[in-house]
Amino acid sequence: MSRGVPGGEEAHEHGVDELCEGGERAYAKALREGRITRSDTREAMCLVSLGLLHPDPDRLDEYVPTLPGSALSRSLRDLSVALEDVRKRMSAVGGVAERFAGFETREVPPTGVIRVLEGKRRIRAVIAEEADRCVSEHVGIQPGGIRTSAVLEDALPLALGMAGRGVRMRSLYTHVARHGQGVLAYLEQVGALAEARTLDEVPERVVMFDRTVAFVPASPDRELALEIRNEAVIAYLYGVFECMWRVAVPLGDTLPAVSGADGFTHRERVIAALLAEGHTDAGVAERLGINVRTCRAHIAKLAEVLGSSSRVELGVRIARAGLDSPPRSTGLGAESP
Repeated sequence: MSRGVPGGEEAHEHGVDELCEGGERAYAKALREGRITRSDTREAMCLVSLGLLHPDPDRLDEYVPTLPGSALSRSLRDLSVALEDVRKRMSAVGGVAERFAGFETREVPPTGVIRVLEGKRRIRAVIAEEADRCVSEHVGIQPGGIRTSAVLEDALPLALGMAGRGVRMRSLYTHVARHGQGVLAYLEQVGALAEARTLDEVPERVVMFDRTVAFVPASPDRELALEIRNEAVIAYLYGVFECMWRVAVPLGDTLPAVSGADGFTHRERVIAALLAEGHTDAGVAERLGINVRTCRAHIAKLAEVLGSSSRVELGVRIARAGLDSPPRSTGLGAESP
């Protein structure tokens, strides 16, 4: 530290814990002559940092030396003051620790943060804890196809617990989930507080409780998840859910069989729109919750009716036929943990 002296640290690179050869020569000269010019100390600014030289207020282009004993006394005094500040701080913290040592505290979930959870067992455990705390509303987006009995059985105790506390539960699935009886049976057991609607496709899984915490996957294999307690992010996710909920089809309503006079089913029109966006067969199948073989059968029908012989040509004909945007469902209308 050069204390504002021109050329200080830039011209003198070693630390303040040592006195260089040039510094020794300059200090000896200052002691002999009672002062030293700035130009003679340009390469020995360690003297200023160590308090061995200080500016002469009457001659701003010169320094005067501090006697070694005085410099040592000043350094010891500064160190003593610093140590006293540390001692006072440690004493204050120690006093607080002693007074509150007997208090039992409950871990409070952090707010305004995003935490990474690792391992499916850990993720399920944390979600279960939040389900037990939930008091007003739970919403979830469940991608994939038909829900297995094992998944629904695992979720049922949490849902029943929330229903017993009067928690409203809403879940979004893909239309494919309608082909199994598990979701309907699940909703019947949970009761009127649980609702489900379906869409042609839904994004990745989202689980939210009381609009205060949300969970989303953080890796394709779902071994990592994000626990989100950031108010702005949760508000955004909840807004997305509400938009999807308004256009989704209640589970008890019939799906539109055909979207238009072109003869394509609603699902085939959705597949056409996804292909136009550049998704692969496997990507389309995953988003709709169907297997790749079924998806390719629909694609084959699209190619046959539109008269295309290649994937590139199919994309062009999809656009020409006006099938490159998803159809709108006409209906409106929780196995989320």
